[in-house]
Amino acid sequence: MAKDKNLAAVALITSLFFIWGFALNLNPILIPHLKKACQLTDFQSSLIDSASYVAYFFLPIPAAQFMKKYGYKGGIILGLLLFSLGAMLFYPAAAVRNYGFFLGALFIVFSGMAFLETAANPLITLIGDPASSTQRINFAQSFNGLAATVAPLMGGLFILSGKTLSEAEEKRMSPGQLNEYLNKEASSVQIPFVVISIVVFLVALMVWRTAFPAIKEENDESVTADGQTLLSRIGVLLKDKQLMSGVLAEFFYVGGQACVSSFFIRFSEKVAQIDEKTASTIYLPLAFAGFMAGRFIGTLLMKYFNPVKLLVLYAVINIVLIISAVNLHGMAAVYTLMAVWFFMSIMFPTIFSLSIGHLGAKTKLGSSLVIMGIVGGAILPPVMGQLSDMFNIQVAYLVPGVSFAVILWFALRNTRVKNLAIAAGH
Repeated sequence: MAKDKNLAAVALITSLFFIWGFALNLNPILIPHLKKACQLTDFQSSLIDSASYVAYFFLPIPAAQFMKKYGYKGGIILGLLLFSLGAMLFYPAAAVRNYGFFLGALFIVFSGMAFLETAANPLITLIGDPASSTQRINFAQSFNGLAATVAPLMGGLFILSGKTLSEAEEKRMSPGQLNEYLNKEASSVQIPFVVISIVVFLVALMVWRTAFPAIKEENDESVTADGQTLLSRIGVLLKDKQLMSGVLAEFFYVGGQACVSSFFIRFSEKVAQIDEKTASTIYLPLAFAGFMAGRFIGTLLMKYFNPVKLLVLYAVINIVLIISAVNLHGMAAVYTLMAVWFFMSIMFPTIFSLSIGHLGAKTKLGSSLVIMGIVGGAILPPVMGQLSDMFNIQVAYLVPGVSFAVILWFALRNTRVKNLAIAAGH
C-alpha cells in the first residue's frame, strides 16, 4: 500500500514538471507574438523572459519558509493557485492590450512556478530509493522536455496568426485598421490561457486530495521563523563553494536556455526567411523533441557513464554548435541551432543534483538558492535583445555560447565525482 502511495505521489509530482514546462516554453511564442501585438523592439520583447524569471529570484526563499511550515504539499498547492491566477489575468491583459499588464500576469504565473520548482525538484529526489534519485529527477525532467515539445506547437497553432506586417504595410493602414489588427493579434492569447488556468486549478484540487508519503529529512532545528536565524543560515550556505558554483552554473544554464529558445523564431526569420507559423509549428517543436529525447537518452546513459563527464561533453558540443550557428547561413544555421536543444537536455537536473546533494538538513533552503539562480533567465535575454538591436540576431547568439562555457567550467571542477548519488549524500 505504501509503495502504491509513493507511485501515486511520484506520478503527480512528475505531472508538475510537464505543467511548468508547458508554460515556460510558451515564452518563445509570446515573445514574437507580443512584439507584434504591442509593437516592441527586440530588447522590449525580451522583458517577457525578465518578468517570468525574476520571480525565481524573489520567491524561492519565501517558498522554502512556507514549506517549512506547511510542507512540500502546501507549497505545491499554493504554487498551482498562483499559476492559475496569473494565467487567468491574460484575458483582461489582452482585452486592454497593455504590455505592462501582460508582464504582471507573467510574474504571477512564474511566482507560482517558483513555488512548484522549489518543492518538486527536491521532493522527487526524496521519494523513493535514494540510490536512484538522480535517474528519478532526470526522468521527471523528461516530461518537462515533453511539454517543451508540445507547448510551441500548441502556441503556434492557437496563438500565432502567421501574419506579420512590414513597416510599409503598417504605414498604408489607417490608425483604426492598425488598431483593429493589433487588438485581434493580442486577443488570440485569451482562450488558450483561460484553458491553462482551469487545468492548473484542477491539478491543485487533485494534489489537495492526494495523500503524500511522509518525507523523512534530518532535523533542522536551527532554522526558525526568526529572521536573523534565517539570514545566519543563508550566510553559511553562501560560503558553500559547491552550492554557490551550482547556483552560478544554473544562472548561466537557464539564461542560456532562455536565450536559445526565446529568439529562435526571430533567428529563423532573419537567417533563413522562415515565417513565424512554420518556425513555431515545425522547427521549434522538432528542436524541443530533441530536448525531450536528450532527457530520456541522458537518463539511460547515466546508468553506464559518469553523469559529470556527460555534462562536460555536452557543454563542449554546445559551444561548438553555437559558434557554428553564428557563422553559418540559411537552413544550415537553423539546423545547427536546433541541435543545441539535445545537448542542453541533461544540464539543469545534473547541475541541480551536484549542487544540493550534500546538504542534508539544509536541502530545502539550499535548493531555494539554486532555484534563485534561475534569475539568469531574466537577465541574459535582455542582454541578447540589446545585442540584436545593436548588431543582428546571429551575433546576439554569442550570449548563450558564453553560458555553455560557464557550464563547462562547472562540470570540469566536478570531474572527480564518480557517482552522483554518492556525491548527493545518499
